[in-house]
Amino acid sequence: MKVAVITDEISMDIEHALDVMREYGASSAELRSIWDKNITDLPSDDVARVRRIVQDKGFTVCCIASPFFKCELGDERTGDLGMTHQARERAFSEQKDLLERCFRLADTFGTNLVRVFSFWRRKEMTPELQHRIVEEFAEPVAMAEKAGKILALENEHACYLGTGAETVPVLRQISSPWLRAVWDPGNSFAAGGEVPYPDGYKGIREYIVHVHLKDAVRRPDGKARFVVMGEGEIDYRGQFAALRADRYDGYLSLETHYAPEGGTKEEGSRQCLAALREMLK
Repeated sequence: MKVAVITDEISMDIEHALDVMREYGASSAELRSIWDKNITDLPSDDVARVRRIVQDKGFTVCCIASPFFKCELGDERTGDLGMTHQARERAFSEQKDLLERCFRLADTFGTNLVRVFSFWRRKEMTPELQHRIVEEFAEPVAMAEKAGKILALENEHACYLGTGAETVPVLRQISSPWLRAVWDPGNSFAAGGEVPYPDGYKGIREYIVHVHLKDAVRRPDGKARFVVMGEGEIDYRGQFAALRADRYDGYLSLETHYAPEGGTKEEGSRQCLAALREMLK
């Protein structure tokens, strides 16, 4: 297993983020927001500049962390926009163009992974809603196959598929090598109702192509509070052992979501990277 970082969890300055990553032995970058813009909204000149910086510093890019399908399921807009990490709001009808843009970015940066989502969670999951999500992924999966890219579906607690248990039935019904899973134990924990490891992992393990890392504890109000890796309630030591046993050879990509009180995201990411390095020894 190899360590990567979503670079804006350290800094919007891609050069500085890569320098910090090198200090902790991370070998690849996951691109989401750079210079206060989402990667999907960067002008072409800036994209070319990022590519040069990544290459000059000797890093690879493991994934385009896109906001695809982080939208309403349908063209109605509620005005309640969730976290999009500097990406502009796009309607459901704009998602196909967004995905084509993501495939071009993946080509530019030499990765075959494009992270995707499962629409803003506006109500409880039902069999009918699950069927609708499966239907809406049919065209994107066909587009991915044509482009030779893998859609890496992240379980996201703000979206309909927040846990392993919610995500697996959709992956199983679609049953395509072009749609796999980004397993995020922290999001599973934040969604509630599931123990990420071992419970959530058991079902999703066969679909995993990429892993996101963030640790958390439960606040008195039931919501998640993100903490330093290894200091939360998620059994990451057990999770890492299981990934090794299952011969997972992809990236563990740090998505810290943590800053110490009065501190910065970079400080939080440094603490998490140092802890992760010890946990993986």
